[in-house]
Amino acid sequence: MEREVLRAHGAMALVQLFNGGYHVITKVALNVGVNQLVFCVFRDLLALSILAPIAYFREKRTRLPMTRRLLMSFFFLGLTGIFGNQLLFLLGLSYTNPTYAAAIQPSIPVFTFLLAVMMGTERVNLLTTEALFGYGNEDFVGENEVRVRGQPEPVGWLLSNFIDIGLDQWHLGVLCLIGNCMCMAAFIAIQAPILRKYPSSLSVTAYSYFFGAVLMVITAFFLTNDSTEWSLTQSELFAVIYAGIIASAVNYGLITWSNKILGPALVALYNPLQPAASAFLSKIFLGSPIYLGSVLGGCLIIAGLYMVTWVSYRERQAPPVITTHVTREVEPLINKDAAASKTPFQRAHVFATKSND
Repeated sequence: MEREVLRAHGAMALVQLFNGGYHVITKVALNVGVNQLVFCVFRDLLALSILAPIAYFREKRTRLPMTRRLLMSFFFLGLTGIFGNQLLFLLGLSYTNPTYAAAIQPSIPVFTFLLAVMMGTERVNLLTTEALFGYGNEDFVGENEVRVRGQPEPVGWLLSNFIDIGLDQWHLGVLCLIGNCMCMAAFIAIQAPILRKYPSSLSVTAYSYFFGAVLMVITAFFLTNDSTEWSLTQSELFAVIYAGIIASAVNYGLITWSNKILGPALVALYNPLQPAASAFLSKIFLGSPIYLGSVLGGCLIIAGLYMVTWVSYRERQAPPVITTHVTREVEPLINKDAAASKTPFQRAHVFATKSND
């Protein structure tokens, strides 16, 4: 069990590193001019073509029969974690920059924890060590690189509907990124109780991607007019392959598997690693500057994650508290032996005295 926990922690750190690379590679593809919906469609179809056969053959014997309630749960997972999460992130990234898109991801643990508490998946106990030190480390992360603004992108199909009410590209991108974080938080929080009833993690991911891909294809069919938007350049094709295989199939599979072991709060708590990974990779591939706040924020993130992991390990190793109840003999109100030993005259005299009182 401890090995699985350590593997889950390592998997979540690797997921955030892959997400940092996804931010940079996707931003390059968006600068070329790829349509966001077309990008999501190709990405989801590629991920589904990988996840579906693997889940079918690997979990064929352990997969539970499908019910209407499970089907609705998978649909909602696809709506939030696949459709809404990916589309809003790409829209927000196209109107901002990779560093800001990564810097806003630390809000996911906050939303996830609140949703998990409301759903009863997580419990709040302010007197425990984990509550005092574990769930507070995401508050100081949002300072990383929020000052840096990217080059404005051409006005798209979504922005044209909001210009009339006074929203520019940057503010619309921020709203899309906040919606992206809320969708991802809902995906992680809702997925945890589903995995308890349906423990086949790969099948859960595949079903979620199926519904998400269906919603994405329908949306792209109605909102894309030019057939040339479906053609990809070499850099766009590389971004789609990376997004479909690494950022989708591998990352979502690891997130679902880790969620079954660690729970939604710890899984979401790894999202603050994205700003550090994105800033480092942006420096290498895009030449973006790295500020001192990014370095200090990355160190604080790592320290906070280590603290949470250490506290969780201590709580798992601690023996369960057993409360002992001391039973004391209580004398009955009426002593049966004494009452039985009395003569009928004495018992009648006692009841007569009570009635006179």
